[in-house]
Formats: sequence, structure tokens, C-alpha cells
Amino acid sequence: MCLAIPARVAELLPDDRARVELGGVAKEISLALVDGVAVGDYVIVHVGYALSRLDQREAEATLALFAQAGLTPSLEDA
Repeated sequence: MCLAIPARVAELLPDDRARVELGGVAKEISLALVDGVAVGDYVIVHVGYALSRLDQREAEATLALFAQAGLTPSLEDA
């Protein structure tokens, strides 16, 4: 089973890379598989790669479910 999580793009970096944030944790990822990503967008991240862009409302709903399950901090904690 694979798990991909929504993360917010905090900074665009050279060479199709970006810094994303989730619950106060920042991670550098690859944007090589997704076009047109901007700072503030949410992307689905799996093993260091953004797989697709995600609507903000859908990302926040998914993150809220993860937080309820105790898998991630709540959005209010971020």
C-alpha cells in the first residue's frame, strides 16, 4: 500500500524542485512530474515527488481527516 499526502508549496527552487510544508515540517521535493505549480498550491506528495496539484478545499479536508485519525497535526496546530 502506498500513501501520498497533500502538502503546501512554500517555495519554488531551481531544477524542478520545491520546498513544501506539512504540519510545521518542511521538505524538499521534485516537481518534475507536475506542471504549473505555484507557491501556495497544494500537491500530492509520494516518496519525494509531487504527483499532482490538489484543490485547496480538498487538501484541507484530507488533512483534517488525517489529523482526526492522529496521523498528522491539525491545520490549527500548523
